[in-house]
Amino acid sequence: MRGYVLNVGPEFFVLALVSDRIWFDGFECFRISDVSKLRLDPHQRFVEQALKKRGEKRPRKPRISLKTIQDLVLTAGRAFPLVAIHREEIDPDVCWIGRVLEVTPELVRILEVDPDAVWETTPEEYLLKEMTRVNFGGDYEDALYLVAGEPGRRRLPKPGKTRAVKERQA
Repeated sequence: MRGYVLNVGPEFFVLALVSDRIWFDGFECFRISDVSKLRLDPHQRFVEQALKKRGEKRPRKPRISLKTIQDLVLTAGRAFPLVAIHREEIDPDVCWIGRVLEVTPELVRILEVDPDAVWETTPEEYLLKEMTRVNFGGDYEDALYLVAGEPGRRRLPKPGKTRAVKERQA
């Protein structure tokens, strides 16, 4: 994992991610208690030069609150169209991505978007205490949103698949 720490709260910190392809790729918030050590990137000089030559500037701190997990999810949901939540103690290989609809002191309700960029029809609820990481503003989330659009948006038929409709005249 490569990135720049932008802010630290009581339980979580936010990292501006640098992808393996050496460009900024959104933000990831980690629980401080899950991190055993941080170290300098042994290829830091190369990475920083590549970012500079590509015109990549370190992103500004996102407009999110790190006071509590509730604040983090709520403010990330307001600032970004899609949020990815991770519950690694429940399932380490899965993340759930969607639009944050509601956050209570105990849970978050999200309307998920699937890997084909299709919105689910009913929201899901997840316990905040189970969340280990939160992502937003990355290439993948942006691509999903670009294709899915806003929830409830009517999907247009694919080109070449339209059917002619005859109108009846009165």
